[in-house]
Amino acid sequence: MPSRSAAGVDRRTFMRLTGAIGVAAAATTGLTACGGPASSGGGAGGAGSGGDTIEAGLSYPLSTGFDPMITSGATPYAANMHIFEGLVDLDPATLVARPALATEMPKKINATTYRATLREGATFHDGSPVRAEDVVFSFERVLDPENASLMAQFVPFIDQVDAVDASTVEFKLKHPFALFPSRISVVRVVPKKIAGADPKAFDAKPVGSGPYRFVQAVREDKIVMEAYDKYNGPHPAKAKKMIWRLMSDPSARVSALESGRVQAIEDVPYIDVKGFTGDNKVESVQSFGLLFLMFNCSDKRFEDKRVRQALHYALDTEKIISTALLGNAEAASGYVPPTHPDYHKAATVYRHDVAKAKKLLAEAGATKLSFTLLVTDTGWVKDIAPLLKESWAAAGIEARLDIAQSPAQYAKVDKGDFDVLAAPGDPSVFGNDADLLLRWFYYGFWPEKRYGWAGSPVYKKTKSLLDRAAREADADRRKELWAEVTDLVADEAALYPVLHRKLPTAWQGGALTGFKPLPTTGLSFVDVGRS
Repeated sequence: MPSRSAAGVDRRTFMRLTGAIGVAAAATTGLTACGGPASSGGGAGGAGSGGDTIEAGLSYPLSTGFDPMITSGATPYAANMHIFEGLVDLDPATLVARPALATEMPKKINATTYRATLREGATFHDGSPVRAEDVVFSFERVLDPENASLMAQFVPFIDQVDAVDASTVEFKLKHPFALFPSRISVVRVVPKKIAGADPKAFDAKPVGSGPYRFVQAVREDKIVMEAYDKYNGPHPAKAKKMIWRLMSDPSARVSALESGRVQAIEDVPYIDVKGFTGDNKVESVQSFGLLFLMFNCSDKRFEDKRVRQALHYALDTEKIISTALLGNAEAASGYVPPTHPDYHKAATVYRHDVAKAKKLLAEAGATKLSFTLLVTDTGWVKDIAPLLKESWAAAGIEARLDIAQSPAQYAKVDKGDFDVLAAPGDPSVFGNDADLLLRWFYYGFWPEKRYGWAGSPVYKKTKSLLDRAAREADADRRKELWAEVTDLVADEAALYPVLHRKLPTAWQGGALTGFKPLPTTGLSFVDVGRS
């Protein structure tokens, strides 16, 4: 098999990213697709054993297709957790890696070689067997620069993927990477003969090997999936059918759950969290999902980190959390929240201190600071915006609010036509290790193309530390290096979180078995059945 090298993340790739990292609230283009292989019926693998149909209310539209190599839409990304498998997948609720198509976690042969064995009898939804050549094809298409796959940035360490035999795959790495076994969960395995023959058709009508097969998707209406009867993996479907209702209106989602039309909804409005009674349950799960401030470091007003620090110190974050989010968030004390396994309390923690903010501004010669704050129009972010302005006004800082859909705001950002941006973000949908989360905002595209940090000596040091951590075999030493990066980016505040929010999910406790709310956008019905 030929070797393919991972591409760096280019502009084409990042134009696909907005949906999956928390700015998918803006509806862009959609799709209408239907059809798929007919179900053969029956209940093999436990399909349907827990009831008939699960209906759910999703908050985001179909903004992209389903091809797991390129999809950036929050809703199709969630659907793909049911349709596709990787060699390794992440548990939807805990984000811990576990074998999926592989019989066990990939085996380390030496420092730069791993092998994985496929589950015997695994088949795609068209009935064809899953073979090693499909795995090789799935990785090579991600690594091919021509495909501009958003997953390529997460596996740049892969040098070559080969089929040893029909059920064994070998990976050669460019350098040792201790997180390899879990990181490859970002690549879903697709059938070569289908995805390779007509990528556009595959994007509209995905075919995977997961517990549910795709039936139909209608833009701004629904996604329909059915149990795949020949699935023989560890997480068989427990309902015969799923219908995901696409409901961007929050009140419509709440009403649908209360009326019994759906059994679960995501993104419950914070004001409704305490209103559910009886069998209707609601839980807010702490997530990595953050609200961040990003400064145009190429603008003379924000070249001095003391100005950026001052804007953070001036924020009354606790008031923002209690007022706009009704307590459903955690003020940032590090890059990841305290619940994260790689949490490190930053050496610089921004607590409300107006006097310190004013002192920093005076030292930087910015006592009459005025700027425009771009804000994405995500509901909870819009609720926060006036409170940001209010906090800054109390410190003598004038901020003008410019609220618009995410694509419009990022178009300005990518032209360099912005002062400060307040927006949501959550790369943890791709993986939860600190290497991935830190690289998302502090390595490559964002610092070099979006907030103008590339020329900073601290950026060069940040990249070096992340590269050293990636090669480090000792877990404790890796954490020390990630902690050092956290201290650097907190002190610089070129892009840094204000808070990490909680994600409220509601469901009918008496209607579902095994359901758990997620720490990321979306819903999962893997291992969930009807009562």
